[in-house]
Amino acid sequence: MISADSVEVEVGDPPCVRLDPPESAHLPGKAAPTGGGRAVPTDGGGGPKVTANGVHDIEDRILRITGYYGYNPGYSSHKREDGSESHAETPGSETSGESRSYRTCTNTALKVLGGLLLVLCVSSSWVGTTQVVKLTYQSFSCPFFISWFSSNGNILFFPIYYSGHMVLTGEKQTPIQKFRECSKLFGEDGMTLKLFVKRTAPFSILWTLTNYLYLLALKKLTATDVSALYCCHKAFVFLLSWIVLKDRFMGVRIVAVIMAITGIVMMAYADGFHGDSFVGVALAVGSASTSALYKVLFKMFLGSASLGEVAHFLSTMGFFNLIFISCVPLILYFTKVEHWGSLSSLPWGYLCGLAGLWLVFNILVHVGVVLTYPILISIGTLLSVPGNAAVDVLKHEVIFSVVRLAATCIISLGFLLLLLPEEWDSVTLRFLANIADKKSEEHGEELTESSVHTRSRSRANGTVSIPLA
Repeated sequence: MISADSVEVEVGDPPCVRLDPPESAHLPGKAAPTGGGRAVPTDGGGGPKVTANGVHDIEDRILRITGYYGYNPGYSSHKREDGSESHAETPGSETSGESRSYRTCTNTALKVLGGLLLVLCVSSSWVGTTQVVKLTYQSFSCPFFISWFSSNGNILFFPIYYSGHMVLTGEKQTPIQKFRECSKLFGEDGMTLKLFVKRTAPFSILWTLTNYLYLLALKKLTATDVSALYCCHKAFVFLLSWIVLKDRFMGVRIVAVIMAITGIVMMAYADGFHGDSFVGVALAVGSASTSALYKVLFKMFLGSASLGEVAHFLSTMGFFNLIFISCVPLILYFTKVEHWGSLSSLPWGYLCGLAGLWLVFNILVHVGVVLTYPILISIGTLLSVPGNAAVDVLKHEVIFSVVRLAATCIISLGFLLLLLPEEWDSVTLRFLANIADKKSEEHGEELTESSVHTRSRSRANGTVSIPLA
């Protein structure tokens, strides 16, 4: 047994350690120690034996006298054993933490990359839709018929959603079962004829008005001007949400609304407040207004619907458009407002391509909101402005005036301000505070490393710090 009292040390001389020979005797009734393990002194209570000065064993005495840096009484060999066990557990926990953080970063990166791809697809589909309308007007100038025909393509939204859902999830549901499941958007009892007309009619009318006014504006203005003016719908959504839905008031969004109105006035002033330019600006602003009203009413009455419910609703609007609004093109035809020849003379290629692009745009917008960040989809809509501008300049050789360019830039900047989140000010302040904290921590670590380096150099020169206690 090791005796702590048998240690004799004199300050100024090298420490001399004298060990008593181990005793072979052991207490009656206790098993004799086996193996080469070191015996730990114990008192009557079974705990470690502590001397009068509070030191556990010889190693503690030696470390205390020699002034070992970071020495704490009682933190010696039996403490190191515990430390080795905890150290053995650390690599596993660090590995699992690193794997979780790696998976999180990978998922975020994939979501962002998918969002950027969707941004390009949304922008391209909307630019294609606008340019195909301009091409269709060269041989067929019937905007309401074009709008009605393209809106009928929404009927295919739910079948496409059902096919993708079955392939990705593998659920065995018939189309009727899935349709009834998604029809709970209309209420617990599902969709009835009364609810079909009551809920679908106002949204279908607003949808038709938005598209019809947008197509009328394209007859008066360039695709760039119309797409830029349509971006003002974001400002109108904020105003209606603030008034009707009692959303939070934000000063930066009021500034964005003022910028949108300024851009509209400048666009109308570009060619004077008369002629086709002024009428085209009014039609484009009307299209943006009806689009904003559609979105606010959808949020008010239908709330946050799932992707399946949105697909069900848009397909239902397509059926309503086919059944109830089909009479309007016939009335316009017989009243000579929109007259076309025989069905064989219609530009079916442009009409089918336009309906397909419009359907792709709607699918990308609603699917992208579910799969990625909604702000990226809004940016995709905004990017249609420079996309249309590039096509107008390269293909149609359009020359933009300085006033129109300034108005387009002001509207686009206001659109970007409207994309700021509600807590953008507090988030920005918190981000700046974190950066300042990190800089102060790095400065403190540099000071600590320099002090440790200075202490190690002093030890290398033979200087040893001996505690007084």
